[in-house]
Amino acid sequence: MGVSLARRATAVLLLVAAGLLAGCVKRDSVIVGSLPDDYRTRHPIVLAEKEKTLDIPVPILSYRMTPQQSVAIDGFMDDYGDSGPTVVTILVPHGSANGPAASRVADDIAAFLRRGYVPEGYLQVLPYQASAGEVRPVRLTYGRLEATVAPCGRWPEDLLDTYENRNYENFGCSYQNNLAAQVANPMDFLGPRKKTTIDAENRVGAIEKYRGVKEPLYEAGKVSADFNSNREVEY
Repeated sequence: MGVSLARRATAVLLLVAAGLLAGCVKRDSVIVGSLPDDYRTRHPIVLAEKEKTLDIPVPILSYRMTPQQSVAIDGFMDDYGDSGPTVVTILVPHGSANGPAASRVADDIAAFLRRGYVPEGYLQVLPYQASAGEVRPVRLTYGRLEATVAPCGRWPEDLLDTYENRNYENFGCSYQNNLAAQVANPMDFLGPRKKTTIDAENRVGAIEKYRGVKEPLYEAGKVSADFNSNREVEY
């Protein structure tokens, strides 16, 4: 009887231990499948090429590119090449009422871009079909690498439900969007740039000023009085 009771007790203990282990496995799956607590993982900055477009109206009687059009093109091409040169396309309406005028203006635009913005081999002029009674613009397009973040404003849970003391879903989204918009060259998100060469003359001057070499009463190992008078740290 004693042996039988011991075996039964052992079996019960094994069943209880198996149940506890199963409960632990279930809790681990919940933790792994939960939202990441790092806002950079929830709202990552992604690099993608986007098309930038400018439509230039061309009246029927136009003959050359106007100063106003050149100013508009200047602004449109201001950030061209920040992330490397890309192909610039000039789309000219074909068959429209202003087709001949648009063709002449497009030639001026192409010459203007070659002089100051677009390197050799990165400019193309293509026609696009338009109806005979229409007055269509000349369109400039080029691809530009941009840093983007998914739109903000997702609130899947109640903000008051904070018993886990975790960040809410929308936390950090606006910060990531502002950072992506402020960086001039999106390629900087991929890694640091190559170091530039040092200014040897400026470096030597800074070291001599720190050591006090140019002072008549210079002592080895002593910081110069000029440097001490402008420092913010007590040595």
